[in-house]
Amino acid sequence: MKPKIPFYYHILFFSCIYAIFNIWDIAIYGTDFKSFLDLTTLLFSISLLLALFLTYLLNFYTFCAWFLNRKKFPFYILSLPITLILFGFTRYFLQEVIVYEITGNHNYFEQSRQLGYYLKDNFFFGLPAIILSTIAYLTWQFQLFQKQNQQLILENKKAEFQLLKSQVSPHFLFNTLNSFYGDWIEKDAETASDLLKLSDLLRYVITETDKEQVLLSKEIQFIENYIHLQQKRFENQLYLDFSTEGNYTNETILPTVLIHFVENVFKHGKLNESSKKASISIKIEKEYLEISISNHIQPGENYSSTGIGFENITKRLKYAYNENFQLEKTEENNIFKTKLKMPLKR
Repeated sequence: MKPKIPFYYHILFFSCIYAIFNIWDIAIYGTDFKSFLDLTTLLFSISLLLALFLTYLLNFYTFCAWFLNRKKFPFYILSLPITLILFGFTRYFLQEVIVYEITGNHNYFEQSRQLGYYLKDNFFFGLPAIILSTIAYLTWQFQLFQKQNQQLILENKKAEFQLLKSQVSPHFLFNTLNSFYGDWIEKDAETASDLLKLSDLLRYVITETDKEQVLLSKEIQFIENYIHLQQKRFENQLYLDFSTEGNYTNETILPTVLIHFVENVFKHGKLNESSKKASISIKIEKEYLEISISNHIQPGENYSSTGIGFENITKRLKYAYNENFQLEKTEENNIFKTKLKMPLKR
């Protein structure tokens, strides 16, 4: 697994190390702050930091990715001397060639500038960069592993849910409700009718909501049944105007989009006062459907809490219709309004 850590993380990390290194010198060893402003001292300090940084990147993106990622630990151990020798060459080039050309000063005295001595003396100076890059790599890999593991657990939970769902035969459920309907049709026609509506609701949720498109007629029928059963819950004290205008036959729409907004009315709306009626209006015109919803907000309700649902619906609409839809929501004088205009397919 190749790490995808943003490159600027490394830059920020080493900038902090450089600042801490200089603060340490000033605080512990009493180094004069002005000495850091000396061009030669500054260039030697920056060149060392750059050599360490390049060694850090070499180890992180090359040897760690080649060997640690593939669990070839012996090969990684063998790569360490190579990395340290390369650090020595890099520092030599930066300080004894480039900085010398700029300032005319060497960082090492003449005898110690012999290549063999120089590499030997600098062999372990690059070790901190290797250790830091290895820790950074392993930490990042661990985070990626944790993220993948959590995703796997989530997928397993979804699979378990689907398995449980498939184990309960929808036909058994529908047949049971139909049996109840047959028992009650002679005793209580109203209860039997409600059972039939409940059966239709469950049938729609189980068989239709996973489809990419559903018949508009089925979606509206679901909403009508849903509102009818809610009226039972409110004991016929539900103050809601529901209306549909326009003709529809074989038009299709994205499933459960309209239901989402209708459900929010019952979850968050004030529906038991005749002076504060809610309204749900659906209009079908040519190739578009428009749903407008208005309701008073329950005391203590905060519609911002539904932001995730609203965001998910927006993403679904964009995926299905690109920008060919209009979705608005407003809250004013304790009244929440939603308006959606979306295309219909035939």
